[in-house]
Amino acid sequence: MSNPKQLSVQALQWNGHSLNVLDQRLLPETITYDEYRDAAGVTEAIASMRVRGAPAIGIAAAYGVVLSAIQHYPANDWQERVATDIAMLAASRPTAVNLFWALDKMRQQLSVDNPEPIAALSQLAQQIHQDDIAANHAMGERGADILGDAKAVLTHCNAGALATGGYGTALGVIRSAHQRGHLQNVYADETRPWLQGARLTVWELAQDGIPATLIADSAAAWLMKSGKIDWIIVGADRITANGDVANKIGTYSLAVLAKQHGVKVMVAAPSSTFDFSLETGDSIEIEERNPKELLAECYLDPDSLVNAWNPVFDVTPAELISAIVTERGVVLDPGKHGVRSLQC
Repeated sequence: MSNPKQLSVQALQWNGHSLNVLDQRLLPETITYDEYRDAAGVTEAIASMRVRGAPAIGIAAAYGVVLSAIQHYPANDWQERVATDIAMLAASRPTAVNLFWALDKMRQQLSVDNPEPIAALSQLAQQIHQDDIAANHAMGERGADILGDAKAVLTHCNAGALATGGYGTALGVIRSAHQRGHLQNVYADETRPWLQGARLTVWELAQDGIPATLIADSAAAWLMKSGKIDWIIVGADRITANGDVANKIGTYSLAVLAKQHGVKVMVAAPSSTFDFSLETGDSIEIEERNPKELLAECYLDPDSLVNAWNPVFDVTPAELISAIVTERGVVLDPGKHGVRSLQC
């Protein structure tokens, strides 16, 4: 197994009494950490996309529960107050299932009679964080095994250390493959409208000395047609029981294009991303953000005839995916085999 290098800059830093969140909206020009001491602040950090990426959102929310307990304990109704804060955290982003998975674990711990509840909650949140890093490393190695001697890949959005506990899902695979000496170039979509690829992914790769080539989202089809890439590698925000994958808007179109051009598609995601309560991707709630994120200021007048549709995610059917890689194992051709083998 390779010995991967950690980034010096992490999305989340826990210091025992507060959570420092890297404001990813300001990268790569500015590296700024905001300190949060209550669940309301963490909720706002998630909703405003200071912290983003499904695993990182779940980790941040877990720490938000700890901060809530610190704030309210030992009032007689402290557990009820923390439960209210958990509901607030759950409402911050609707699509990433890791958020609800992490909050469910924290909720279960909250119900346990423990003489030192804050310590127990803090230990659990830190364990969720460390387990995610370990899962990233494991799937990085599994994914690199599948890539073999692939020379170039394309990735979309940012599924790296900034979106996780520390190493990355899609970028974890890319890091591990690059360390093996085969992967020579990584193409990254800009990923509109928030430009996570342009602002975050190429910056992350540069930190690790991995060559990166930025492309406009609309150039992806021509890139595939040129034969310059072997795989598309992405993360996921939710995976349903049949293997359908919700990920950053634009992933579905890449998968359709890949089918046309004979390019393979890999999804790398921790097991906490699976939602076996949903049979297909048709049941996934797709978050739609404010049209203001797309519109020029001149169109913001209430009387303007110009509006915007701003879905943040789309759903890629399982039959368009070549491999789903997790820390527990790999499913090849999930459209045919499903993903039940990865269920606990």
